[in-house]
Amino acid sequence: MTKLLLSIFVGKDLDVSSQQTRSRLGSFSGVVGVVCNLIVVAMKLMVGILTGAFSVIADALNNLMDAASAVVTLIGFKLAEKPADKDHPYGHARYEYLSGLAVAALIILVGFELLKTSFDKILHPAQIAYTIPLYLVLVISVGVKFWMFLFNRKLGQMISSSALEATAVDSRNDAITTGTILISAVIAKFSGLAVDGFVSLALSVFIMYSGVQLAKQTISPLLGESASPELKKNILSVLQSEPRVLGYHDLMIHDYGPGQRFGSLHIEMDCKDSPIECHDIIDNLERACLEQFNTHIVIHYDPIVTDDLELTRLRGVVETILRQQDERITIHDFRMVSGADHINLIFDMVLPSEIMSQRFEIKDTLDNALKELDGNTYYTVVEFDMEGFN
Repeated sequence: MTKLLLSIFVGKDLDVSSQQTRSRLGSFSGVVGVVCNLIVVAMKLMVGILTGAFSVIADALNNLMDAASAVVTLIGFKLAEKPADKDHPYGHARYEYLSGLAVAALIILVGFELLKTSFDKILHPAQIAYTIPLYLVLVISVGVKFWMFLFNRKLGQMISSSALEATAVDSRNDAITTGTILISAVIAKFSGLAVDGFVSLALSVFIMYSGVQLAKQTISPLLGESASPELKKNILSVLQSEPRVLGYHDLMIHDYGPGQRFGSLHIEMDCKDSPIECHDIIDNLERACLEQFNTHIVIHYDPIVTDDLELTRLRGVVETILRQQDERITIHDFRMVSGADHINLIFDMVLPSEIMSQRFEIKDTLDNALKELDGNTYYTVVEFDMEGFN
């Protein structure tokens, strides 16, 4: 069904990596969401008012917010399509994240309003007429919402869109919500228990929880989350394909919206290699990351010494001492500068975030252990790096 609709209204042979295709699919999802949700809202409001089932009316209002959310999503994808300009050189793709955040805010607001009304329905229950049309509308609604879940999940996976995947989760939650109302209506019909208000209360809490979860998903990239494990793995696979790259660290990715990722990293290469050749290799690696993963990477070149036996020995000593404190600690950019009465050991130390606060104690332990080695005096000059960037 999804493939058929896409071929009719969007077209075949879509380039899912282009911003134009993202906008077209996002807009199509928004139109489908508005149409389907308005149909469901009309049916639920009609039977809810006629039968007096407040939980059905509450669910209809929830679906009305889904329609509004679909409009917000549609607008967000349209705005994200705007090209970069003088004031926004990184483009406008973050509008997609902002639209997802607006959707989450609407969901939380609706849930809170339903929560207040549900208490009144618990204290003052009304008589409900459980009829065949009521059950029929609920069954149709579950089917429509489950199809929307599959539809939006498919589109979200095609273009790796957190906004569409969030919309898919919301549709799945709606199917569960309406299914719960259907089950409670059957229970009330045959037991005579007034469960309508309690069901509405449970649904309001569920709706607010869903809104909070969606908000977390959209806020995280806006705050500057770490690159995904998949992207890290892909970038490192490119680096590992080049035999003259001896090491890499400080991978930082800045996400300005889908298709607008910029980053930087450091690679280590033998200092004896030709700088011209190293520069050419780096250009090729940067180009490969852009073409394969749509990520603009700036690579910094760190020349390292590979044939100094004393430097290699001291690096091994330092690594051994640090591993005794925590096996997760690593170092890079290790250099040795000899003076008249001491030797400077200069390097970056990579620490897991949970022990970053202990960095100075870790360095002191290292310095004390180095003093006991031999007659030389070692001074450590250390830059501390977060594990998340390495």
